[in-house]
Amino acid sequence: MVQGKEVSVGGYQFRMTELGEYRGPNYLSDRATVEVSRDGKAVTTLHPEKRLFLASGMPMTETALDAGFTRDLYVAMGEKLDDDSWAVRIQVKPFVRWLWLGALLMGAGGVIAVLDRRYRRRVEASTASDTRTLATQEARP
Repeated sequence: MVQGKEVSVGGYQFRMTELGEYRGPNYLSDRATVEVSRDGKAVTTLHPEKRLFLASGMPMTETALDAGFTRDLYVAMGEKLDDDSWAVRIQVKPFVRWLWLGALLMGAGGVIAVLDRRYRRRVEASTASDTRTLATQEARP
């Protein structure tokens, strides 16, 4: 991706409008500004970074994320290429947040099943009948 160029992914248009160097408390980074639009309307502005930590010399990628109810937008900067362009990973993931909703529903179903009195009554009734059976067997000669 080059500054000023536009890429379309999943019905969204991603345009890198700025690219600059930034100094953080313990790192240097290349920070991009990516404007996201859909059908000509602005959706959000994302700021992915490629950081180089000074103490360790380790490069790290800071992913820009726009979380939504029906989709998540991810933009991550890769490496700088020879022609002043950047390798950029862009992903549009629909309904990712709904996976958590499904897990919460399953957990709630488990809690409801554990709290259901019908299961406890059966255990109590079977324990009482087992006690009577043992008492009857012991009483026989």
